[in-house]
Amino acid sequence: MTLAARLRVRMAAGDARGTVFLPGDDIDGVEDMRGTPAAVLFAITDRAEPGVLLTRRTETLRAHAGQVALPGGRIDPGDDGPVAAALREAEEEIGLPRHLADVVGIADRYRTVTGYDVTPVVAVVPPDLPLVPQEAEVAKLFEVPLAFLLAPENHTPRTMIWRGRERTIYEMTWDDNRIWGATAAMIVNLARRLAE
Repeated sequence: MTLAARLRVRMAAGDARGTVFLPGDDIDGVEDMRGTPAAVLFAITDRAEPGVLLTRRTETLRAHAGQVALPGGRIDPGDDGPVAAALREAEEEIGLPRHLADVVGIADRYRTVTGYDVTPVVAVVPPDLPLVPQEAEVAKLFEVPLAFLLAPENHTPRTMIWRGRERTIYEMTWDDNRIWGATAAMIVNLARRLAE
């Protein structure tokens, strides 16, 4: 069975197992916060030991400067839903040709504390593509082993104060890359969905 086929099966089984997912950041106790629609791409490389493509945002960006993120952004009016948006953003940010992404499913939506309602799109991509990060947005493109990201022992909870409130976030570190906040939470959700 191919990696894409295995992921499709495991994605579909996630809800059936009664898995508890992180719904998003609790913003002043409002559970049904309507955020700006956005989408990100979990680009999983099709190799014996699959990896996930992540970016480090440039320090000059207004929002989330220097943070590790999945390729993605707002869903534009011209996008035909979150899948199209995630593929467009990945092509713009890291040069990933849309036609090379084999979309296997939609992961669990996540509301960010900064007001985005993010739909993660999961796709399998060929390994070792000659990807070129867009310099204005992406300072670094790197790949983290999927097994590392899915392992619960690497999902470290941390407490922080944001706008005067104590919040618990997740964090994981790969080499010198601190993966935290919404990106880490979406990874935790994917790990829970794909758990066997």
